[in-house]
Amino acid sequence: MHRKIARSKLGLVGILLLGAACSVANRSNFDKGGTSFASGPGGSSGTLDAASSGAFDPSGGNGSSGSGDTCESGAADDGDADGFSANEGDCNDCDPNVNPGAVEVATDPKDPKAKPSDENCDGTVDEPLSPCDANLSLSDLDPRKGAASVGLCKPLKPAEKGWGVVSAAYTRADGQPANPGAQVGLLSKFGSNVKPREGGSMLGLSSGHARDASMPDACGNNSCYGLDNGTPPNGFPQSVPNCSGATDINDDVALSLKLKTPSNATGYSFDFNFYSFEYPEWVCTSFNDQFIALVSPPPMGAINGNISFDSKKNPVSVNIAFFEVCAGCSLGEKELLGTGFDTWDDAGATSWLTTQAPVKGGETIEVRFAIWDTGDQAWDSTVLVDNFKWIATPGTTVSVNTIPTPK
Repeated sequence: MHRKIARSKLGLVGILLLGAACSVANRSNFDKGGTSFASGPGGSSGTLDAASSGAFDPSGGNGSSGSGDTCESGAADDGDADGFSANEGDCNDCDPNVNPGAVEVATDPKDPKAKPSDENCDGTVDEPLSPCDANLSLSDLDPRKGAASVGLCKPLKPAEKGWGVVSAAYTRADGQPANPGAQVGLLSKFGSNVKPREGGSMLGLSSGHARDASMPDACGNNSCYGLDNGTPPNGFPQSVPNCSGATDINDDVALSLKLKTPSNATGYSFDFNFYSFEYPEWVCTSFNDQFIALVSPPPMGAINGNISFDSKKNPVSVNIAFFEVCAGCSLGEKELLGTGFDTWDDAGATSWLTTQAPVKGGETIEVRFAIWDTGDQAWDSTVLVDNFKWIATPGTTVSVNTIPTPK
């Protein structure tokens, strides 16, 4: 289907009116949904403002897990069944949340009962994880650098104990290898007003060119063609009720990561910001460009493995309730300025959203951040992904959810 390639502003009056009508008439299908995130013991709300790379997210609770005390256990024993003995560096064999495979838990300064401790047994208490994405090249296609730009810095060999990035690759949406070219960018900014959420870079993925208007290889138009026809993951493209979309995808690109989770992790979160030239003309039409975060094994609450959607299970597209950056929208046009989405055609964006999902400590998961153009290769979309953080406070309950990122 290539109907969009020939469309023009003057020739789209009827479709524009239809799109606008759909946008209003079907807005009840699009719901922002949840307003709270992970909560600690007693139901205290989690916070999402840690700024260190791949950092622990102190999401409520007492802010500390390990006692730092020794335990009556043999040097070769694993008394707390966390996979580590004292000989392997476990500094507290009574507490499964304390071992070299754990992530450090930042002590909550507002909790008088919080006791600083050394969860990862490195001899230092409450040290932050340092960003690793300073001075990355815009066009660097090393997928490990892509992981770093998201906030995932720690490498891990497949047979090695601990946690970190086991592997990284740029792929198509279905996981097949890809050479993405300018569809990927390691961005130090996006336009005049959008900066990384942590560190010095953020990952840009695009069905066109992941560049703002000032950068080399900027598209200069609302449509730049890339990897052509693709194969969608099972269950996608996902249609919105009363707004059936096309079934073919094009110019799909993804960063696929295999991650070993910290032994004390109960979840993770990341931030994203979705831009599209499909907005507002093509709301509730077959041209339903999408961004998904596909996870395997899928956590409870995922939709066909995807964990980023609104409360009515609509995937991230122009049909999601969070589209609030545009002329006349509640957040105005500030985040469009200088991106190309302000000048190359009418467009809109979600602003920063945060997705969280649960994990089991010490498991291996695969996370695939993917974007595509639905129905043809025109009217491109771009997503920014950044600020990946592990959630590890004892007693914290994590569920799949997406909410606007706290400012």
